[in-house]
Amino acid sequence: MSQFWKPTFTYLQYAQVCARAVRNSLKEEARVVAVRRDEQGLKYAKWEAGKQGEVKNTLNTRVASV
Repeated sequence: MSQFWKPTFTYLQYAQVCARAVRNSLKEEARVVAVRRDEQGLKYAKWEAGKQGEVKNTLNTRVASV
């Protein structure tokens, strides 16, 4: 099976395509839960002189489409 996707995709891209296909095949209630679980967040803070600055949050609701 891997010989079909290796020349075109990295493994991460292949896994994202598979995950998207599974999420899209779910019934509406389960799909909403799965899409919420797919959300990814990032917190970061700038440090100056050994002290943490303001913590900022970002939220990417979708991984970039392949």
